[in-house]
Amino acid sequence: MSEETAAKGGVVPPFAVAGSLRAPAGDIPAICAMAAGDLVGAIGAGEISVAEVVTAFLDRIAAINPLHNAIVSLRPRGETLAEAEAKDAALAAGADAGPLFGLPMAIKDLSPTKGLTTTFGSPLHRDHVPDEDGISTARIRAAGAIIIGKTNAPEFGLGSHTFNEIFGATGNAFDPQRSAGGSSGGAAVALATRMVPIADGSDMGGSLRNPAAFNNVYGLRPSFGRVPSLPAGNVFEAQLATDGPMARSAEDLALLLRVQSGADPRQPLSFGLDSLEAPRLPQDRPLRIGWLGDFGGHLAMEECILDTGLAALARIPGAETPPADLGFDPEQLWQSFVVQRQAALAMRYGPLYDDPAKRELLKSEMQWEIETGRTLSAIDLCRAYESRTALHLRMLDLFAGFDFLALPAAQVWPFPIGWRWPQVIAGRPMDSYHRWMECVALGTLSGCPVLALPAGFRDGLPAGVQIIAPHGREADLLALASASERRPRPR
Repeated sequence: MSEETAAKGGVVPPFAVAGSLRAPAGDIPAICAMAAGDLVGAIGAGEISVAEVVTAFLDRIAAINPLHNAIVSLRPRGETLAEAEAKDAALAAGADAGPLFGLPMAIKDLSPTKGLTTTFGSPLHRDHVPDEDGISTARIRAAGAIIIGKTNAPEFGLGSHTFNEIFGATGNAFDPQRSAGGSSGGAAVALATRMVPIADGSDMGGSLRNPAAFNNVYGLRPSFGRVPSLPAGNVFEAQLATDGPMARSAEDLALLLRVQSGADPRQPLSFGLDSLEAPRLPQDRPLRIGWLGDFGGHLAMEECILDTGLAALARIPGAETPPADLGFDPEQLWQSFVVQRQAALAMRYGPLYDDPAKRELLKSEMQWEIETGRTLSAIDLCRAYESRTALHLRMLDLFAGFDFLALPAAQVWPFPIGWRWPQVIAGRPMDSYHRWMECVALGTLSGCPVLALPAGFRDGLPAGVQIIAPHGREADLLALASASERRPRPR
């Protein structure tokens, strides 16, 4: 089978998955059930030691991770506990405790971690050990967290289903035989199963939003520039990818976003964003959340996805959810995203493709992205940029009438883990390996911050809804998430 056939949705052999493991029963240990912010507070107050916290989470990982395969490249237990004891000693000696002090964290395997294996999910980097951290990882480490390992991700982050040839597939938090989503699938599952108190992720095409929806946690794709990363490509362009936080509560989501955020001179678009501490929600009228739904039938949706998302919005105190007309050709939006994505991937990973030995180790979807990206002309790319500009102007019009915009965070419920991707949704064939995730393109191209909010369950599996705010207004999304917690989520 050719790479193009595989990536464009031809009959594809399922990804091999061993065993028939199910989620374990039993209570969550008290420490692992605590919010990340509460853990930091308890450590700082001397109510609990860092060593106790780390021990509890390592024990939890030992019990749960074999069922889900969310955490990879785990550091030796003795080494991690020695770091925890050193932090306890430093705190006793009067050292300042940072905002993440003592929290055990596993970093997404797409982010470089100094001295710890970082594979990017690719056999080409099976033994790669970086010499330095990525910007977000460095900030997490400086804030006092203990990096205990990595979270699983698909090869180079491609596709919203977490599997790769090194570590295998990650199973959903609510059914290990279902997909965890991706590419931050390992992070979402580790978070939802209480193997870590808080998690980092990244998002090019829904990678903070889709796995959050599949595992009933929060994910937040920040405005472009809010969380800078090491330069890749043209730093004067609003790049498609960004790092961001995942959490089980709005307060913890804000905690990690504050650590990750802040301008960096290597990223010129990381300056001048609004404060994270000053929400501007209306006080004298209801919130207006414009419901985009399925773009007037353009997006294929599985049964109950739309109803579940809209019902979640209706539970937000003081919110109205009138329908909103995108007012922009959704196919033009999708093609703009695809062209820019293919050009970026072909530029970044083309040298791997040019080496025949390395090309054989690239999955078929990546080969297709590079091959197609190399057929694009400068005019094709300019037209994609023009479409993105037109979309930006249309978003300004929409936000003149709505405080937020919303649509489902995924078009399907978590699917069988052995699939490479959903090839048909509601009877409609998907024409590429990522068309089934098309609902995320709007948030990516807009450059606006997008919150993935847990929406509800069907047959024991979760769904989520995306809420988009104006550029720079993460504070409004965090306030909205906090307000949503005032009412219980349906199970």
